[in-house]
Amino acid sequence: MTFKRKLLLAVLPFAFSVAMPASALDIKFAEIHPAGYPTVVAEQNMGKKLEAASNGDITFKMFAGGVLGSEKEVIEQAQIGAVQMTRVSLGIVGPVVPDVNVFNMPFVFRDHEHMRKIIDGDIGQEILDKITNSDFNLVALAWMDGGSRSIYTKKPVRSLEDLKGMKIRVQGNPLFIDMMNAMGGNGIAMDTGEIFSALQTGVIDGAENNPPTLLEHNHYQNAKYYTLTGHLILPEPVVMSKTTWNKLTPEQQALVKKVAREAQMEERALWDAKSAASEEKLKAAGVEFITVDKKPFYDATASLREKYGAQYADLMKRIDAVQ
Repeated sequence: MTFKRKLLLAVLPFAFSVAMPASALDIKFAEIHPAGYPTVVAEQNMGKKLEAASNGDITFKMFAGGVLGSEKEVIEQAQIGAVQMTRVSLGIVGPVVPDVNVFNMPFVFRDHEHMRKIIDGDIGQEILDKITNSDFNLVALAWMDGGSRSIYTKKPVRSLEDLKGMKIRVQGNPLFIDMMNAMGGNGIAMDTGEIFSALQTGVIDGAENNPPTLLEHNHYQNAKYYTLTGHLILPEPVVMSKTTWNKLTPEQQALVKKVAREAQMEERALWDAKSAASEEKLKAAGVEFITVDKKPFYDATASLREKYGAQYADLMKRIDAVQ
């Protein structure tokens, strides 16, 4: 049974459940990242605004650090309304909502600032609407900045050739597995919570993510080399279960959209500060940041942009045209 079909079947029994009154709505927000992480802080502040503006009709509680399960498990819970809100990686959404894969394309954004202009504009809203209008049973509200992703490894990667044969963890999306394979590595899909032990035991030789994740999840203890490929710059949507969304009044729905958008803008300032501080802490802990020529990595992934990006050619041109 496919992941998509399994999730849809799980949703059906709940479609006929009796809705609670909107005035008695408790929101559980699940996060894989730990307390203090930029996304968590911005989402908690969003929750405080919801509680205050709704005069207590909406309550909010954050469950950070993956205590409610992996991202995949949390999505399944959100789809049936057991978890009301979460932030989700696009890598997981891609197999079910293919249109988001335009953002998952390696090197689709020129730089971090380019990505932010895209998610703040019409294209960003179009992708959120694609998620909302899909069979995913989630309402996409806003974007969190997930930073620029590069490769961290046990042995230094100073060129494309150094990556050859290395087992590198990626998110569970065929596009990302193909991306790592195209760059000469061996893409291994696994959940974030499994990376630490996999690095420790040699199941993988490295992973790819941003500096705050490398630090906060303690991956730097086993991977001391961070190669600045910048192959992915991934925004991450904040979503609400449609089961929950449909219990809200129109006024409450407008409020949720408003505070989620405010969280989007607040989180990026937190992100920039956290990323800079994380880099300094990692360097102090002995992590070497390696600058490489990105062109060989870009060229190695050209076939992926052709394979996966053909159906998004016009959208990719629109993204590239944004200055």
